[in-house]
Amino acid sequence: MSNNSNLKVLTNGLIKENPIFVLLLGMCPTLGTTSSALNGLSMGLATTFVLICSNIVISLLKNIIPDKVRIPAFVVVIATFVTVVEMVMQAYIPALFDSLGLFIPLIVVNCIVLGRAEAFAAKNNVFRSMLDGLGMGLGFSFALTLLGSVRELLGTGKVFSMTVFSENYGMLIFVLAPGAFIALGYLIAIINKLRKT
Repeated sequence: MSNNSNLKVLTNGLIKENPIFVLLLGMCPTLGTTSSALNGLSMGLATTFVLICSNIVISLLKNIIPDKVRIPAFVVVIATFVTVVEMVMQAYIPALFDSLGLFIPLIVVNCIVLGRAEAFAAKNNVFRSMLDGLGMGLGFSFALTLLGSVRELLGTGKVFSMTVFSENYGMLIFVLAPGAFIALGYLIAIINKLRKT
């Protein structure tokens, strides 16, 4: 495969097929964990790790796994790496683990991870599968961080806990669940407009 083809695989998740802004996949963690930029970035990086590792292993095992048990085998591989992320977070960054809570184990059933395993890793070599996992993961991380930054800024006047303007001018709705829908809707509209121009 050419370098140009590999670069296309890597950038696909960032721009053309961004999981959040274009494909509208993985909405549960997107809406549930993005009350702050740090939470969004952390969830994105955890998912990126799982995407890269599971894509590599599934690409290595694609010819060994029988078709009848393909999906359950993929879920077991993904669950293994999610467990690793969960245990590391719980051991080394318990405050972040408590903040993300239930959404870490839910990476197992995130349609982005399972979808990339089925659509790409099961059909391509290890290197391209790794690039696909990295590209999709970075696109997911970018989207969650951007959404978390917008919500945190509009809700509390801060980004990554750094004060931009007084909290007195913040709109509490953006930190709450309805704010996730509002902010995501506007971001999708802006990105669609930019993509068309």
